[in-house]
Amino acid sequence: MLTPKYPHQDTAPSATASAAEVPASGSAVPAPAAPLANRPTVQLTPGSALALAAGGGAVVLVVGAVLVSMLLAVAITGVSVALVAVVLRLLLKDLAKQR
Repeated sequence: MLTPKYPHQDTAPSATASAAEVPASGSAVPAPAAPLANRPTVQLTPGSALALAAGGGAVVLVVGAVLVSMLLAVAITGVSVALVAVVLRLLLKDLAKQR
């Protein structure tokens, strides 16, 4: 049911070298590289390239808008906290004068 699938052994180098492959020094000659498997190539048409570029641009705009809004929220919060601190300082100063 859940058995692993191994690649075919025809692309693996042979474990034993024949007499023609062994040079006089005794080391084995490296086997030639196995040909690449027939993989489908991705071909972009002008329409799909345009759609891909538009999609990438939309992602950049959305991420930029989110980051700018987060920065704006932090700035507004900082200004609000600073304003509250100034108001509290003035209130405490007036309270100290009245005593």
